[in-house]
Amino acid sequence: MNILSIQSHVAYGHVGNAAAVFPLQRMGHEVWPIHTVQFSNHTGYGAWRGQVFDAGLIADCVLGLDERGALARCDGVLSGYMGSADTGTAILDALARVRAASPAALYCCDPVIGDTDTGVFVRPGIADFMRERALPAADVLTPNQFELDLLCGGESRSAAGLARALSGLHARGPRAVLVTSHLGETTPADALDLVASGDGGAWRVRTPRLPLSVNGAGDAVAALFFARYLEEGSVPGALAHAASAVFGLLSATLEAGTRELALVAAQDEFVRPSRAFAPEPV
Repeated sequence: MNILSIQSHVAYGHVGNAAAVFPLQRMGHEVWPIHTVQFSNHTGYGAWRGQVFDAGLIADCVLGLDERGALARCDGVLSGYMGSADTGTAILDALARVRAASPAALYCCDPVIGDTDTGVFVRPGIADFMRERALPAADVLTPNQFELDLLCGGESRSAAGLARALSGLHARGPRAVLVTSHLGETTPADALDLVASGDGGAWRVRTPRLPLSVNGAGDAVAALFFARYLEEGSVPGALAHAASAVFGLLSATLEAGTRELALVAAQDEFVRPSRAFAPEPV
């Protein structure tokens, strides 16, 4: 598979493209990364250096790929953090150019908006852009629970609320949805759920909740889910692989005692997870 990944990038650590590109490559896919920002490190450190790239850079790089004839071989487009609505518009313009050259290409949007412990952390206008423009364009959507509730305007802790939220997203366009972290009313305190839905129904994988907090896990799991979905077209199969692989990654990170994902050390997890979790219908 050939995947165009348009996301942020850091030199130190693993978030954005620095969390998504290598797992995709380790799974055997060609990745064409375009960076929306280049920072020294994740902004969670409180200090960083680097710059946000102008949205025109995205269009220019995609045009160059088109001139090489590469877009006709593109199987999927993956996007993550968008620094501004202009960046989002450039990504959707890139998607239109890809689909003109390769109509079967799928778009996976990781709608980065915020999280339960931080609230909304993106600039004003981004949440509206995700809801009104990115969501309807996406074939695959990978929100966390906070983003799911925000996009749907409801709550998803209850089984009925989760079903309404997923149904609402599908009605807007995405054929597959992965909720990258979900705490429902029945989720044990020592566990974490990943939930995915598609044409055949909805499934859950429940994994142990590990005592660590790292950045970039959501970027990695979105890439892993999208890649396996491109390979097989199976929502439960993609969910099982992504959940198992990211659990292995987080376990290796916990064992290493690092603040950053142990992406390189745990690379075999992306191909052959050491612990397999099976999806169950919900």
